[in-house]
Amino acid sequence: MKEFDTIILGGGPAGFSAGIYAARSALKTAIIDINMMGGQPSNYLELENYPGFSHIGGFELMEKFEEHADKFGIEKFPMQEIEKIDLISNPKVILTKEDEFRAKTVIIATGAQPMKLGIEGEKEFVGRGVSYCAVCDGAFYKEKTVAVVGGGNSAVEEACYLTKFADKVYIIHRRDALRADKIVQQRAFNNPKIEFVWDSVVKEIKGSQLVEKLVIENVKTHDVFELAVNGVFPYIGIVPNIDFINGQLEQDKGGFIMTDETMKTSLDGVYAVGDVRHTPLRQVITAASDGAVGAVYAAKYVEETKSVEFIK
Repeated sequence: MKEFDTIILGGGPAGFSAGIYAARSALKTAIIDINMMGGQPSNYLELENYPGFSHIGGFELMEKFEEHADKFGIEKFPMQEIEKIDLISNPKVILTKEDEFRAKTVIIATGAQPMKLGIEGEKEFVGRGVSYCAVCDGAFYKEKTVAVVGGGNSAVEEACYLTKFADKVYIIHRRDALRADKIVQQRAFNNPKIEFVWDSVVKEIKGSQLVEKLVIENVKTHDVFELAVNGVFPYIGIVPNIDFINGQLEQDKGGFIMTDETMKTSLDGVYAVGDVRHTPLRQVITAASDGAVGAVYAAKYVEETKSVEFIK
């Protein structure tokens, strides 16, 4: 059994930021992640909106986060599959396949993942033409035709990135205007390799061994047609990584964890930071900010409950 003042679930920007602030507050701190450290930004080709870096690769930025955290002696436990978690008890108990962890406070920084289309063929063709990471898989589509589904920043930015490899990139959007920032939109409109399919949704993904075509419906005319593609990249939104919570915390209708301005959840000693919480903006900078706030108040909680005898 391993005991800590605070355990941070998730090793992305929110988790590392929380770790740095917690360790600086003299808390015995650990970060647990079900994957390798770095979180979702590790898959970003480039960031242009993180202050201090006009251009920086996502993996490079997260390496810097991790190097900073390592200076404070934070214990890291990557590739730990959580089997059970008790956030109500004091101390909090986290059981993984490898060990049992106990902590006075828990900071949840598990982030979010791409929302699935939920259509026929999507699951069957994952890794065979369906991908949720253009940076990871874009190079497989050199001189091919691909489609990106969505109209937000992620969808449009990834579509632009895919033009480095693909000869043709369709952006399929259910509305007649994009939701992406204007500067991002303009890049796509100016790219001769990108073609827009407006007012449309993908109804089915077809193929034999690999993706070959999409069945598309126009939401206004209800016309159905097929579009020949070699790959499809859905970017229609995100869902929080909260399967392990099992209803222990208050969540919004989308499943994101509700917090107050201190990042405190509905349970004492439990904080949520970054993309996993209910927030109006999900960016690396806001995740890092959340982590700092959550850790400071976790430290205050530990200090205030020093005289409390936790049941072991």
